[in-house]
Amino acid sequence: MIVTFLVYAVLVAAHLGEFWPFSIYPMFSKGGNPWSRSVVRVVDTDSLADWQAYSASELPGVGYPLLEHGVDPIDLSNFVSKTKTWTPERIEGLRTMFYANELDENLLVMRVNGRITETDSVVVEFVPYALISRSGASLNPALN
Repeated sequence: MIVTFLVYAVLVAAHLGEFWPFSIYPMFSKGGNPWSRSVVRVVDTDSLADWQAYSASELPGVGYPLLEHGVDPIDLSNFVSKTKTWTPERIEGLRTMFYANELDENLLVMRVNGRITETDSVVVEFVPYALISRSGASLNPALN
């Protein structure tokens, strides 16, 4: 027993506290749980008539390359997924992430929700959160 604990202690110490059976990495500790990320699309319109969720095959517009425009995808995903109350300050913070005053296009920010069903299939849903343009931002009415 003592040898086992010593080996474990050495492995944990040598790997900055991470050792596979007790890992905090999501691929080991959160498998099968629902997840969310963010996606940004360039759209032709400056308003949305219907804020319904999309499937991957129905997405409007074209993808917006976040890293090429100085937007950190992890920061954006955290900002969108963890904001519960969308105040004017939070909306302006989202616009600021995209340097909205310099935009030449309209950006649709969506939260991507994924989950595994009982039949072991994956369901992914793209929910529009905000439409950002040079002139301002429109928020999904269901978020207020």
